[in-house]
Amino acid sequence: MNLPSTPHEPTLEILFDNMADAAYLIDPKTSNIIWCNRAGYEDLGFEKNEILNHSVLSLQKDLQGLPQWDEVVKAIINCETFTFIGRHALKEGGDIAVEVNTTHFEHQGQTYCLSVARNINKRLAMEQELQSRNHRIWFALNEATDGMWEWEVETGHVFFSPQLKRMLGYGPDEMKPEVNTWIHNIHPDDLDRVAQILEDHLQGKLSSYEAEYRLKNRNGHYLWVHDKGKICERDEQGNPTYVVGMVENISERKQLQFQLEELAANDVLTQLPNRREGEIQVHQQLEVSKRSGRPMCLAVVDFDDFKRINDLYGHQKGDEVLVFGAQLLRSTLRKSDFVYRWGGEEFVILFPDTDLEQIEYITDKIHKVFSDADWSGINIPALTVSIGIACCPNHGEDFETLIKQADTAVYTAKEQGRNQTIFAASPANTN
Repeated sequence: MNLPSTPHEPTLEILFDNMADAAYLIDPKTSNIIWCNRAGYEDLGFEKNEILNHSVLSLQKDLQGLPQWDEVVKAIINCETFTFIGRHALKEGGDIAVEVNTTHFEHQGQTYCLSVARNINKRLAMEQELQSRNHRIWFALNEATDGMWEWEVETGHVFFSPQLKRMLGYGPDEMKPEVNTWIHNIHPDDLDRVAQILEDHLQGKLSSYEAEYRLKNRNGHYLWVHDKGKICERDEQGNPTYVVGMVENISERKQLQFQLEELAANDVLTQLPNRREGEIQVHQQLEVSKRSGRPMCLAVVDFDDFKRINDLYGHQKGDEVLVFGAQLLRSTLRKSDFVYRWGGEEFVILFPDTDLEQIEYITDKIHKVFSDADWSGINIPALTVSIGIACCPNHGEDFETLIKQADTAVYTAKEQGRNQTIFAASPANTN
């Protein structure tokens, strides 16, 4: 390229286009790329007009969403130069490793960010070749995991690897290298459990430290991680001095696990807990009731004339009735009560710490809600329910006895005209 023949200095555009590093002018509010030099688009395989349709969020693979970008902008504004190690997406797929140094400035009342990105793929390759055998092993482990850490027990100093910082949305110069940084980012509900596991390892009760817990990222959201570590060095007295570990982001796996657990615990049609999950809850509450001496009641709820609805309107309409009826039950009960689908048109309600007088009030309310409900949305006449009640300890102290007593009571209610509540006739231990 020929420079101008005049004695004047080259223009800024010529200077920028001959830079080896990519330069980007960015709108900090939207993360949109306003301008870039030649390396900024050619290194990624784009045309200039194409790159201006992109933003930091679409090019930088290690930034996710505007909330994280807003946090990064705050860090940029609060320091002279903000350094971030990440990956820029190539137009044809894949990515390159980059070191990005960003500054900010004001112009005509507008704030701008200026980022200079250097391709460090070759540098990383050279560093890998220059490392010793042990360093190459450490490097390979570091690259193969989502993060590594090394804790100096006596001082509390912790080395957090760049990958670990990147996983949490931080730059390589961020995250104070101290154990409190880790402690403060663990979910409060997980902290005691994780701390105990680590302490047990330090005391020799466990051969290694291993835990799954929630770790807060830069946005304030929690990632599920699998964290595994081991003492690697001791002093002359045998006390642990260094502990190293690896962290894996398992958020996707945990989300799938929770979805499968929810499917296993819920009735597919009504979305209430299913029979299996319901019986687990009943057995737990029975133990609480027996230990505390507080009463607990159990109700079997049966939808009246449900077979006639299926016969007249079809099973699809019957399913709609079950779904609507389940919603009515759930909306009528107290927060402490627990309802689940027993099977067919029968449901079971668990009433912890509830006596017979309170049960009568609640069941009267259920009957009224079903009678007053607007069933026109599914085009059937108003539906009523029959309810059978058995309580612990009055009618038994185990689930099998209580459910049998309540089931007998609900059939008595149906035989005596339906749309009513019947309590178990006598204590289960009466001969």
